[in-house]
Amino acid sequence: MRKVLFLKSSILGGYSQSSHLVDYAVEQWKKSHPNDVITVRDLAVDNLPFLDGELVGMLAPAEGTVLTDRQKSVQATSDALIAQLKDQDVLVLGVAIYNFNISTHLKNYIDLICRAGQTFRYTESGPIGLSGVKEALVLKANGGIYGETHSSIAYLKQVLGFIGIEEINFISAEGMGYGDEVKTKSIADAKAAIDAYLSK
Repeated sequence: MRKVLFLKSSILGGYSQSSHLVDYAVEQWKKSHPNDVITVRDLAVDNLPFLDGELVGMLAPAEGTVLTDRQKSVQATSDALIAQLKDQDVLVLGVAIYNFNISTHLKNYIDLICRAGQTFRYTESGPIGLSGVKEALVLKANGGIYGETHSSIAYLKQVLGFIGIEEINFISAEGMGYGDEVKTKSIADAKAAIDAYLSK
């Protein structure tokens, strides 16, 4: 039995292709791995707090620092997100690309779970990830066709590796804005790739 956390991050609700891929993956995951424990969060609905000049101070406060009530509240939210993440074996990200980058909601989640001493620590030989998550699957959808070298993929590889996730897989549905024929084929190919991933 594994614990799997699925995160949606699109602002488009029922019109989101990345969220549709997450829904498909959840459905197929339950069929192929019925004993796994699955949790689904929609970051666009969660409305998590965004970091600002005040809140950034709660990420790694110096010893003796007195936090404001607002900092304490957001730190508690961050603690809860980190605790949930650390309790998982697999992280599945539904990633929508807007203006060539991940959504603000996903970036905000990442900002809240990347905390020194919690999900990573620095050493003389470099950073060490502390999340404990063994594997990540990224389900990405975008209007254009960007390929495997796109900056969003490089960023997610870096930040997920930074918190200690060593096995990171990407499945992309590209060309959502290129017309129905391209869109239909791309989604079908992505679903086939999800099926292949789950069969391993």
